[in-house]
Amino acid sequence: MALVKSTLSVAGGSEGPSPITLLRDLSLASAVPAALRTVLRIRLADEIGDTPVPIDQLAKGLDVDAAVLERLLRNLRSYGVFEETAGGIAHTPTSRLLREDDPHSLRNWVLWVTEPWVWELWPDLEEAVRTGRGHFDERYGAPFFTHLHREWQESTEVFNRSQTELSRITSDAIAESLDLSGVKTFADVGGGRGYTLSTILEHHPHLHGTLVDLPAAVANPDPRLRADGALAGRSRVVAGSCLEEIPVEADVYQFKSILEWDDELTVTALRNAVRAGRPGSRVLVITNLVDDSPEIRYATGIDLLFLLNTNGRRHTRAGVSALVERAGLRLEGVTAVHPLLHVVETTIPG
Repeated sequence: MALVKSTLSVAGGSEGPSPITLLRDLSLASAVPAALRTVLRIRLADEIGDTPVPIDQLAKGLDVDAAVLERLLRNLRSYGVFEETAGGIAHTPTSRLLREDDPHSLRNWVLWVTEPWVWELWPDLEEAVRTGRGHFDERYGAPFFTHLHREWQESTEVFNRSQTELSRITSDAIAESLDLSGVKTFADVGGGRGYTLSTILEHHPHLHGTLVDLPAAVANPDPRLRADGALAGRSRVVAGSCLEEIPVEADVYQFKSILEWDDELTVTALRNAVRAGRPGSRVLVITNLVDDSPEIRYATGIDLLFLLNTNGRRHTRAGVSALVERAGLRLEGVTAVHPLLHVVETTIPG
């Protein structure tokens, strides 16, 4: 007979973990991004191929402590990242995305959202809730991207690579969904290194495209857009900030996953597109709407990070509609083009 009679179970039922278990798990959830970042920094995922590897062999090859590596992997395995087999540690579909050579790799995106500055910012969330805004400028003495390019150059490179990784997931769906039959010129504003623009130009061979982004982004553009690239004859690369001026006239302006700053900055960028274009030019805002996102934890989590680094936000349908109208654009409609993205289509009025 049991000597102690349990009066409160912490085990989950058929509905999932108990409230106690769930809250304890959530309270220590920061261990997961820390463990993922460590795996990436020591390049563990790249050390495992198609066959399991004994943990002692892994530790020796990576020059790390085997006992602590086993503890780290025990945590990640509980989330489906790696698995333990009779032959050693093996990949799961999730852990394969941490390999640099995986075609759907999210290595740099995970590094980006676990950079040292991210850990510095999370404690500021309480102050943001109390005041209604992020306080990056006051903490560091400059806006986020200014400080990033000036002080965290390695992180800037991680950011640019992470945006290319995300573009690989969605660019084909965007290119296939856009009706560009009557369009001659297309400008991808804030398009990073130009992966999405290159994909759109490949799908629509009648188009001429212009990539516009900050010097650090366009200094190393997608190979297809370079002087010797396959798309060089019908593309150009322009360094510039859409918050100052968009130096190109086009039939279509695209803002993909960048208008998530402070609302005033978002309106400024859109108004610059109105000034650069002409009546009838289309302005497309491609974004992951919070209220229509199938990945609500991701959408709301990145929304809070945007609050802390740029005083920005992930948009709702009503919110982004109000911003484009404030900028002087005519809203034509909002369409889902991918499980993760929506196109907010607008026109510069006559």
